[in-house]
Amino acid sequence: MIMNPTDFQIHLFHEGNYFRSHELFGAHVIKDSTLAYTRFCVWAPEARQVRLAGSFNGWIGNGCEFEKLNKQGVWVFTVNRDLTGELYKYEIITNEGDIKLKADPFAFRSELRPNTASIVHPLDGYAWNDRNWMRKRQKKDSHSSPVAIYEIHFSSWKKKKDGSFLSYRELADQVIPYVLSHGYTHIEVLPLGEHPLDISWGYQSTGYYSVTSRYGLPEDFMYFVDQCHQNGLGVILDWVPGHFCKDEQGLYSFDGSFAYEYQHELDRENTVWGTANFDLGKTEVLSFLISNAIFWAERYHIDGFRVDAVANIIYWPNSDQSVNPYGVDFLKKLNRTVAEHTPGVLMMAEDSTDWPNVTQKPEEGGLGFTYKWNMGWMNDMLKYMETSPGKRKHLHSKVTFSLLYAFTESFVLPFSHDEVVHGKKSLLDKMPGDYWQKFAQLRLLLGYMMAHPGKKLTFMGTELGPFAEWKDKEQLDWHLLDYDMHSSLNIFVKDALKIYKRCKPLYELDNVQEGFEWIDADNHEQSVFSFVRKGSKSEEFLIIICNFTERAYSGYRIGVPYKAAYREVLNSDAEVYGGSGVINKNPVKAENIHFHGRAYSIELNIPPFGISILRPVKNRKGRSEADAKEKGGRHATRRGAGKQAKLVDKRHS
Repeated sequence: MIMNPTDFQIHLFHEGNYFRSHELFGAHVIKDSTLAYTRFCVWAPEARQVRLAGSFNGWIGNGCEFEKLNKQGVWVFTVNRDLTGELYKYEIITNEGDIKLKADPFAFRSELRPNTASIVHPLDGYAWNDRNWMRKRQKKDSHSSPVAIYEIHFSSWKKKKDGSFLSYRELADQVIPYVLSHGYTHIEVLPLGEHPLDISWGYQSTGYYSVTSRYGLPEDFMYFVDQCHQNGLGVILDWVPGHFCKDEQGLYSFDGSFAYEYQHELDRENTVWGTANFDLGKTEVLSFLISNAIFWAERYHIDGFRVDAVANIIYWPNSDQSVNPYGVDFLKKLNRTVAEHTPGVLMMAEDSTDWPNVTQKPEEGGLGFTYKWNMGWMNDMLKYMETSPGKRKHLHSKVTFSLLYAFTESFVLPFSHDEVVHGKKSLLDKMPGDYWQKFAQLRLLLGYMMAHPGKKLTFMGTELGPFAEWKDKEQLDWHLLDYDMHSSLNIFVKDALKIYKRCKPLYELDNVQEGFEWIDADNHEQSVFSFVRKGSKSEEFLIIICNFTERAYSGYRIGVPYKAAYREVLNSDAEVYGGSGVINKNPVKAENIHFHGRAYSIELNIPPFGISILRPVKNRKGRSEADAKEKGGRHATRRGAGKQAKLVDKRHS
């Protein structure tokens, strides 16, 4: 017996509370003991008639008319056979008598662009092997764990010799070992919903439930995620619930009316991106979007979402910071629902506003995100680094200001694709100075990122140090690894991520004030900053010193929390990284000399354009073999790798 959607399902959908709408709408193959059927269901509230056209009926909709189940516009039609693999569209006759040929908003598969038809494709054919990962995901507290995200654009990470894209399975075979070798914990993929235009990078979608066919079948992407999980990597999907593509086969003016978008032109038209804004006050749109997040998390085992353009949701588009209450309520409902239905899935807000309590729970007055991108930190640090070293003393607060608000939210520190495209230059080329100084400052910036409170995100290629900004139509400049300074930077990124993941003080108390303490935040003249990162145990802490000028110092004194010997575990100026070799080879012993308001202090070498991370030396009995190996690896050298810096005057008291 063929089952139509139930009245209760339809009621919940119209109410904005049906969070598995993909199980109701779209094309579904239904089988009993002897027969198979394909049921199609679509929401088209203002349509006069809906017909089914496809490869199975010569694309002629006559004779394949849908039944309208209710006055709110839910339509259903059943074909008495299994149509798996067949192409189809909805032939919608508007109230004005126009005919629109539309792709299925809930299709699980779409044709490869430039073709635009939907494809009947059940998603129950893949056998997952990530049960342990999924079980642990529900219980893991990411806030007290290391999170280092590698942001990737599948089309331009690497290409085949003929210039074509790698498939999902080929990407799994190549991306996963590469990302693991660098020490990242997560991969974040630019949007993968089906989209017509390559240069939109997926941000202008037509198929919210169709993983793009550019790289293969839905099962192939499942394989990619499955392999990530089996190798200990989480997968975050860039997701765009604010606006959508206006191509004629998509959601725009779906049934002759503005079913999915705002009715009023000022609200509807997104003039910045040439797209249409979702009507977040319409309950059916809420069911559509929230179901989509649940869909990706359940069907594809996605571990998190980077929610794009949150500012465009919080505030009315084309307005002067006028709050959109529908958008705010949508975000709260979205995050609450994801937390209830798929515990452990991360929700990350790409939010450039100063809206408060983004990462507080909705019941506590917040929006309910797990993390917020710290756009303020990113902008301030890039502004600071692009300033010539001699003038940085006038922008000292660009570095210190972030610590005034670092614990008001749970943050991710992002150096994303947006910062290395459209004439903004690559991170390396943003750095002032000569060839050597550019690399030294990029190592310093990435090292400071690892030491600053907040989870970490870098865009693919950052680890290669390209001079050219991201070229979205070409693959990364892999040949750069043949050059010493680029390969040395790559080694530094790997070592910095190892230190980050090994040292609890760098992540365990990321979002609370108790995890950070300044030693000296006021050395404007020398642009040297020093601070402590703390773990949950009092004996677990690190000393971090950052020098943002080209001058090196010997006998530089800083105050320290305890009388102990301190060993350098990372120095960005080590010769193996292409530095000048101003390191602290031996442990530095604290003295009973009062400094920086502390009873004890140490003297050490401060590298030019460098970051130095030290930790108290454990007693010989408690020192692990891994510590000993780490010490050796951290101070390895390469002949001729760097330019020798001169050590100059001590830090004044």
